[in-house]
Amino acid sequence: MKFTIIGSGNVATHIALQLRSIGEEIVEIFSRNADNAGMLAQKVGCRAVTDIEEISADSDIYLFAIKDDALEEVAKNTEKSIVSKEIQSGITHQRIFIHTAGSVPMDVFSGITRHYGVLYPMQTFSKSRRVDFSRVPCFIEAADDYTLLIIEGLANRLSEKVQIVESEKRKRLHLAAVFACNLTNHCYRLAEKSLEGTDVDFRLFLPLIEETARKVSEMSPRDAQTGPMVRYDTKIMESQLSLIPDERTRQIYRLMAESVHEDSCLIV
Repeated sequence: MKFTIIGSGNVATHIALQLRSIGEEIVEIFSRNADNAGMLAQKVGCRAVTDIEEISADSDIYLFAIKDDALEEVAKNTEKSIVSKEIQSGITHQRIFIHTAGSVPMDVFSGITRHYGVLYPMQTFSKSRRVDFSRVPCFIEAADDYTLLIIEGLANRLSEKVQIVESEKRKRLHLAAVFACNLTNHCYRLAEKSLEGTDVDFRLFLPLIEETARKVSEMSPRDAQTGPMVRYDTKIMESQLSLIPDERTRQIYRLMAESVHEDSCLIV
């Protein structure tokens, strides 16, 4: 199959590299950022496109890995560009639009193109880090049986963990992923900031972080929770609050303390 990748960010980069590794043909990378489009296109051996009107009309799959709020407009413009070329050439080509977003409904493509679906890889991606994509859970959805057959076949070649999930459930998955990844990572950042002015290297916390992650592979996160917030040790918590210089972070601490304690009370 021929692929047009719409986007050149973290998700687009990892999917494009994985597609190339399994032997799929990537025709082009589209991005309004010429540098990013060029760098990714060079990595996967295809052309870079910065003008949506120059997008190829004969790709089999148009894979959108862009900002959620831009998805509908870019999809409309992509379809418009393809249809314009089909009218000029008199040749039509069956195509599938796929997006990779966690919280955007599949029906964002409804009324834009005939065949469409979702392939949501639940992982945190950074361009500078390699990821074993075969271990990344991929949640898929399609508007019709033909499209589902194509997307499921593709997903099974990309990953060992593929599951069909409809849009509303996928939103909950994405919310859970935000808590498990993005907000957790922000807590790491707050921990790093709390060390400022000391000579303690944040990397000393890696064994603690790693053990915390390992524990939840063997028990519920609720069962794994420990520390002064579980006990609601107010003296310790007030002492720690006094070390936090800004009110916003203190608010985060207080809210988290209350949430941890209330949740732990259910099992004490």
